[in-house]
Amino acid sequence: MEQSVRVGHRTIYEWLAALPAFLVLVFVIILNTSHTMHAQLLQLGESVWEGYFLLRHDPVEPSCNLNMDIDVELNRLIQERNSQPVDEFDLFAPEPVDPAIMRKSLTAAKEQCQIKYDQYDATKDRITPAVQLFRSVELGVAKFGELGMATQRVMLAILVLICGGTALVRRHHISLRPMVTAMDYRVAAGAQFIAFSILFYSVYSFKEIAFSAGIEVSTEHAVLHYLWIFGFGAPLLITLYQMVVIPKDAKPGGNFLTAQLAVPLYATMCIVSGIYFISADHPAGIGIYLNQMMELSQLFLNVGLYVWIGMLLKRTEMAQKVFNIFRPLRLPPEMLAVAVVALAAVPTAYTGGSGIFVIAVGGLIFMELRRAGARRQLALAATAMSGSLGVVLRPCLLVVIVAALNNEVTTDQLFGWGVKVFFLTTVLFAFFALITRKEPGEMLNRPEGDVWPEFKEALKPLIPYVILISVTLLVYAILLNAYLDEFSAPIILPVLLLVILIYERLSQEKDVLKRENLNIDYVEHRLEESWDDLRTGRDSMEKTLREATTETTGHIGALLMLMGMSVSIGGVIERAEVMAMVPTEFSSIWLAMALLVVVLVIVGMFMDPYGAVILVSATIASVAYDSGINPVHFWMVTLVAFELGYLSPPVALNHLLTRQVVGEEEVRLSKEEVKGENFYYRHEKILLPLATMATALILVAFVPLLVAY
Repeated sequence: MEQSVRVGHRTIYEWLAALPAFLVLVFVIILNTSHTMHAQLLQLGESVWEGYFLLRHDPVEPSCNLNMDIDVELNRLIQERNSQPVDEFDLFAPEPVDPAIMRKSLTAAKEQCQIKYDQYDATKDRITPAVQLFRSVELGVAKFGELGMATQRVMLAILVLICGGTALVRRHHISLRPMVTAMDYRVAAGAQFIAFSILFYSVYSFKEIAFSAGIEVSTEHAVLHYLWIFGFGAPLLITLYQMVVIPKDAKPGGNFLTAQLAVPLYATMCIVSGIYFISADHPAGIGIYLNQMMELSQLFLNVGLYVWIGMLLKRTEMAQKVFNIFRPLRLPPEMLAVAVVALAAVPTAYTGGSGIFVIAVGGLIFMELRRAGARRQLALAATAMSGSLGVVLRPCLLVVIVAALNNEVTTDQLFGWGVKVFFLTTVLFAFFALITRKEPGEMLNRPEGDVWPEFKEALKPLIPYVILISVTLLVYAILLNAYLDEFSAPIILPVLLLVILIYERLSQEKDVLKRENLNIDYVEHRLEESWDDLRTGRDSMEKTLREATTETTGHIGALLMLMGMSVSIGGVIERAEVMAMVPTEFSSIWLAMALLVVVLVIVGMFMDPYGAVILVSATIASVAYDSGINPVHFWMVTLVAFELGYLSPPVALNHLLTRQVVGEEEVRLSKEEVKGENFYYRHEKILLPLATMATALILVAFVPLLVAY
């Protein structure tokens, strides 16, 4: 429906979902930029007007009497004191007045008053029109930052509800397998109806508790309560509609048990946690944990920004030109896959989560590997692993959170060992990829002729990008004193990509002949494009941003809903004291490590990285420390175990995300492509990442123990 109903050449979906999501994301960028800008404005004000902090507001005239006559005031005070009756038996009666001491006190007070008036006059005289203009800007930026911080939780809730709702309408939520039959659609819709019923009941119960507790509820939290109630109530009608109205392309029939695999993961998590909290007579449980998620609003807003960054990157030509560098080398597909996975570790380090990176850039990586001749199973394996190697590298936000929650480790220690783990996993991936090649003899072949001229030609198109990136980062460094790190990356990267997109649009030559088959039917088929877009053969910036944001909303909704329910599952594990079943002491450090590895992999299979780190810090970490495992060693094992969990069936989240960004058709073709092959090649997309990360986990977990003991 959203594709057929249009208002002003835009779909209803773009007006009601993509545009609000775009505004929220832009608001977050401006808000965080304003904090840095305000700090720079304060420094600039201080450098231009010394003592600028005194000039930020109009000075208040002192209330003391500058023209006080000391003799008159002294006589008044003495007379006032002498008029009071004196009880000679009162132990607390004041001492007799000493005129000399009182005169000295009055003289000092008058001198202080003069100083205050001098400061007042000096400050008032320094407030020139230039100061007034500057401070109006500075104070305006400060007030905007304060307003933004006060509404940040509300912005995240709006983003979750808008994007989660659009993922629901477009059936874009993450599940173990796609919906194919009519039974799949009905079961998935029914499960989501139950999930949203539980969510509605939970947030309503939490609201009742909050408003009846006798504690004043802030405006922001009150708005959050009503947002959740409305946001989880409306989808009940949508899911009821989806249970009745099945897409026309759905296959008739289906099996009820098989259809359970098509139920979105967030719905399953919600039902499980809801049953636990309701049976424990704590129906507000999920609502409480959702509000705890809001306390980390900046973190989850950054998730949305990173997904948007990936969709913008997907629409640039930069990644393709980077791949062009490898083409003259005629690398075998396996070697190219190794190079791509290793290079992808760098941007992953800035996103802080492999799943986020797969959603952002996975489709692009798969496409380029296929273009280079990689078989589909290998391309799917490399895409799923593309974000797995960088979570241990600086400046990964996940590592920063680990260090913040655990005083036993520092970021320098974790990042230092993270480099070693990165090289280990890269070597292992290369080893397994190369020994499983179908044509081993080609590995030794070299490109014919001199590849240097072709290589130089491939490098030339990248020079403008290097200049643009350098200039943009330099501008941020000079004007805002902001550098590309784990804190500024989600704010700088969207601007950087917009600069690149503008450059690409301006550098494209207008060629009317590019649309050789341009006709009325074609124009009517693409009403959303302007005539200029069609005539020049290129998309406008507005259309590029609109399409990127439209694609982003579905991905954000699927990911944030999954993360929110993952936090709730973590609450169930914590409240049910599941980790209490794990012994707190072990007779053997080897046994302790083996058990912890299994537990950590299972946690990684069912929880998002941020929720998993919080859970492990609160429960499992102390068990490892008490067992004599070095804290740095334990957290390196944890990070690798999480990545193995994200690649392991039955959930295999990174593979589900890969399927989501690559498309069901490519996954289907990958299965047809390997018919008649042996077991490994039929399941290479699963087995290659598992072999790499499982071997890495065993080495990271147990080799240091061999050295230490």
